Amino acid sequence: MKSTALTHIHEQLGAKMAEFAGYNMPISYSGINNEHHTVRNGVGVFDVSHMGEFILKGPGAGRLIQKVTTNNVWALSPGKAQYSCMPNNDGGIVDDLLVYHLEDDNYMLVVNASNMEKDWNWISAHNTEGVEMHNISDQTTLLAVQGPKAIEALQSLTDIDLSAIAYYTFTKHPLAGVGNVIISATGYTGAGGFELYFPKEHSETIWNAIFAAGKPFDIQPIGLGARDTLRLEKGFCLYGNDIDDTTSPLEAGLGWITKLKAEDNDFVNKAHFEAQKAAGLQQKLVGFEMVDKGIPRHDYAIQDAEGNTIGRVTSGTQSPSLQKAIGMGYVAADFAEPGKEVYIDIRNKAIKAVVVKIPFL
Repeated sequence: MKSTALTHIHEQLGAKMAEFAGYNMPISYSGINNEHHTVRNGVGVFDVSHMGEFILKGPGAGRLIQKVTTNNVWALSPGKAQYSCMPNNDGGIVDDLLVYHLEDDNYMLVVNASNMEKDWNWISAHNTEGVEMHNISDQTTLLAVQGPKAIEALQSLTDIDLSAIAYYTFTKHPLAGVGNVIISATGYTGAGGFELYFPKEHSETIWNAIFAAGKPFDIQPIGLGARDTLRLEKGFCLYGNDIDDTTSPLEAGLGWITKLKAEDNDFVNKAHFEAQKAAGLQQKLVGFEMVDKGIPRHDYAIQDAEGNTIGRVTSGTQSPSLQKAIGMGYVAADFAEPGKEVYIDIRNKAIKAVVVKIPFL
């Protein structure tokens, strides 16, 4: 297993560690529910340095990114980021990712750890214009400081006004005495906060500074377990669960990042998605809440009242914020309307649920 630059600190703090995407990662420290509430109501820090970062630069960088991603990269001015995905040739998704426009002809792509090699090879295969590509993943630490108290917890570490950084914008600025930290108003919790990118040799310096500055706000380390419950309450997709090489971004509710109308947005397999939209979607990713007692899990069958299988669960949990079981899954389009009753096959018992609008919270 790979380690991050902070793995030894997580172990010293008594974190429950486990393998995730080939990395030895902290799953929880004080317990998933406690950590979940810390982020929803206060502030917590995730070490998510397992994520991949690619730099693409040169005159053709924008065109290459536009070729391999579904969102409109031309809408990005320097200092802005966007959520996007890379479509494959079969109507599925290579990966979902963040695109950062660092400066003219210079971009950073942030990809999922489990897909790093696949993504690099996919982008490289489409790099017909000699775009300069650098995989800086192993040299980069990424900390997510998330929660409604994130601005207060971090503000003393920098002279830039953190409240002025709008959602999905970023700046490069000194933080905790380290220069050129990317301070990005993004995250995977829906609780507000920032993601911080910097060279890994500064990992302990910045980690320690964050916890010293955040102590008055009861800042806590948070593991990947709470990251999963937090993202699910907001209806954010997890690659490998809710989206993968076989799922269409349109069916996954990602039509908002699949810009079919933009004429200069000619991405891989665009014609397939145009045809799919015109024909009508056969299945859709929906959210549901359990009516009867039971927790839905990945790959459980979703059924209609007669016991016919109409889909499958992709993610599910007991929501710490809502105190009820929730999930997401693909269902036949006829069952995708909020209010529709469906049943989850839990250990050969049909447990009632109802389709609801996403996000749950």
